[in-house]
Amino acid sequence: MRKNLVKLVFSILGIMIFSLILFSFADGGKGKPWDIPAKYKKMKNPTTANAENLKIGKQLYDKHCASCHGKKGLGDGVKGKKLDTEMPDITTKTYKSQADGVKYYQSFIGRDDMPNFEKKIPDEEDRWFIINYMDKF
Repeated sequence: MRKNLVKLVFSILGIMIFSLILFSFADGGKGKPWDIPAKYKKMKNPTTANAENLKIGKQLYDKHCASCHGKKGLGDGVKGKKLDTEMPDITTKTYKSQADGVKYYQSFIGRDDMPNFEKKIPDEEDRWFIINYMDKF
């Protein structure tokens, strides 16, 4: 009888530990704070959001970002739904209130399911045009 009780207790503990481990990875990074290097936190967008730059930003966003983040930045893109990481809604005040360099780092350096775009979008000015466009959502 005592052996059965010990087995039961260890079984329950094992299930609890397994569940904790499983749930700690289940959010795919949701809620996990970004570790933004100081260099990026201080960055300022050197471009202006004029009509020409916004047009370029839209074209680049549509090509590189919309499939995950959605056409209007709501986080509802087709590819994004298939990822483990929840797509952020970039139309919110929370997103828009972030420093320019923070948005830059998150968008082009990336982490986890968010890939690095430095090679796909090599022109830094183009990257800032995308940020300008996203800020207009």
